[in-house]
Amino acid sequence: MTALQFPCTIFKTQKWMDDYGARDMRYGDLTEVQLRKHYHLDNVSTRVNPYTLTKVIPFSQSQLMPYGYRGDQTKMTPQQCARILFDEFRHLSRMFALFSPYRHLIDKMITHMQYGNGAPFRDMLLDRALKEIIVNDSSQYNSTRLSLKKTLFDKIDWNRRIFPESQKLQLYNAISSGILPKFDRFQDNFNGMGITVHDTWATQITIKSLHIDNDSYQAVIHYKVQDHFGLDDDDIMKNKFSQFRFFRIWFILQRYNLFGFKPFITNIETDIEIVGGANEL
Repeated sequence: MTALQFPCTIFKTQKWMDDYGARDMRYGDLTEVQLRKHYHLDNVSTRVNPYTLTKVIPFSQSQLMPYGYRGDQTKMTPQQCARILFDEFRHLSRMFALFSPYRHLIDKMITHMQYGNGAPFRDMLLDRALKEIIVNDSSQYNSTRLSLKKTLFDKIDWNRRIFPESQKLQLYNAISSGILPKFDRFQDNFNGMGITVHDTWATQITIKSLHIDNDSYQAVIHYKVQDHFGLDDDDIMKNKFSQFRFFRIWFILQRYNLFGFKPFITNIETDIEIVGGANEL
């Protein structure tokens, strides 16, 4: 019987890591006509008109003109217009990040989109949030951590103190039977995590080490998660997103060929320790 060697990657999602060809990673690929006609993005900003590159003069209550712009005639450059849009983008993000240690992440990520030129993004707070959501998930049927914990105990060869290589598929099945970590809980709508990550693109799970004693074991599990900070066509066509000026500005900054700010990959990683033994049965 051959022992499984560690570190050992036991799970990968079908979606690839570092997938720069994904639909939500497109940028600068749409014209004004497409944005207004197909996506109905006329009323974008309260500060500037991105199509005429002029400032917006607010309407008085007696001058209600839906989807109209009344700007001064002083043209600005696309760069000047983008700076104003990014400032409004950051301002509007606050409604999605009202509290918690993670509320400043969205501001950082918007600024990274503005100046990072598509470079990957990493922040220790994202790693912390991932660890918290994995460790705090105590659902018997959904938790990948708890499913993995049970499978390790059940399939270890206790006489030889090894995990048999022939049982590797059982580890994959344990992960597949649960729900991968993502930030779609109710509190994530307001704590800054729903707007920065929400769902995830790709996940890879590796057992870094496994130490087995007489009737207990200690394992270190590495979760690597990637998300894309970008919007695709389906996102902006849903009323869930398009009703918010925040997402309309985001889509314009990313997809309008006058701006074309690059979306980016968000990297999140954490180690989880799992301890199990006969005394828990």
